[in-house]
Amino acid sequence: MGVEFIIMPLFIGAVFGIFYLHYSTRNKERMALIEKGADASIFVKGKSHTAPIWKVLILNLALLLMGIGVGIFIASLLHYNMGVEQEVAYPGTIFLMAGIGLFAGFTMTKNLDKENEA
Repeated sequence: MGVEFIIMPLFIGAVFGIFYLHYSTRNKERMALIEKGADASIFVKGKSHTAPIWKVLILNLALLLMGIGVGIFIASLLHYNMGVEQEVAYPGTIFLMAGIGLFAGFTMTKNLDKENEA
């Protein structure tokens, strides 16, 4: 029996305890506000005209994967045609193109939110 068997249950218990305290405290605060007659609209967070989360996730995931694919393609061109070392070409271009894809996703998500507001 190693320490691994002790650490994992403790970690899971700590995460469960944090979530339990967060939700039970939030529930008690809300119940106290409702008893005092507060309006229920204070519990709604953020804007009401945002893009659905599934559209944002799919858009960002698609652009990330396309960026990784383009990065692998460009890295192979750099390695085989231009003689760049493989250890430099592949990680560098994959991370660069994945970052560009995520930035494009961020920009497109911002534009999607603006469209939904109008």
